[in-house]
Amino acid sequence: MSAPATSTGCLIGVGVGPGDPELMTLKAVRALGEADVVAYFAKRGNGSHARAIAHPHFRAGAVELPLDYPVTTELHRHDDGYRAQITEFYDASARRVAEHLDAGRKVAVLSEGDPLFYGSYMHLHVRLAARYPTEVIPGVTGMSGCWAQAGTPIAQGDDVLSVLPGTLDEAELARRLAEADAAVIMKVGRNLPKIRRALSTAGRLGQALYVERGTMAGGGTMPLAARGEEPAPYFAIVLVPGWRSRAEAAGAGSGE
Repeated sequence: MSAPATSTGCLIGVGVGPGDPELMTLKAVRALGEADVVAYFAKRGNGSHARAIAHPHFRAGAVELPLDYPVTTELHRHDDGYRAQITEFYDASARRVAEHLDAGRKVAVLSEGDPLFYGSYMHLHVRLAARYPTEVIPGVTGMSGCWAQAGTPIAQGDDVLSVLPGTLDEAELARRLAEADAAVIMKVGRNLPKIRRALSTAGRLGQALYVERGTMAGGGTMPLAARGEEPAPYFAIVLVPGWRSRAEAAGAGSGE
């Protein structure tokens, strides 16, 4: 908790979990019941998934502050145009939130999963936390929701778990997958064919599981090798279990 002048409001990053509303924490529910303003990110023209999860817990009369992304498709991470647009968007969003904080209001910013794990809230946090009292309420991550839905032990003992964005270059993705005991691949979407090729190169395709809409209605799990080549929806993750695969290998080697 930072401690600037107490005349300002308080910024609260609220993790709302991966989708199932019952996975929100009691602390998150309490914070939303006390917030004067609730801000949330959304793609322009679409509703906010985080808002859909958390809306029943908003305080009556709370001001809603939607923050709509200026672009609806994530471009390559090296694209200068994309980086310029998204940087200006986060700067402008921070200014909008700061107006409420300067007025003494408590502002809760919703984040799917956990606020400090691949979340947009982080971009507000680094711009505002040094200037205003700030609290972060952790949330259940999407990856833990997915391996729970799949019923798949992911890592055990000395396993090293790697979390990889599917936007990595194919050769780099394959290299990291070959070195990892266990892996979670995020940002699947249009990158699915590349991810499949990288897993095959690394010799891990047979272990990989595809999980779609983890903890949400209509979610499902299947071996990635059995899934078609069409792009995955936004809420999709690929899991490469470490502990299970080594346990199975040990069992095969012992003649069990």
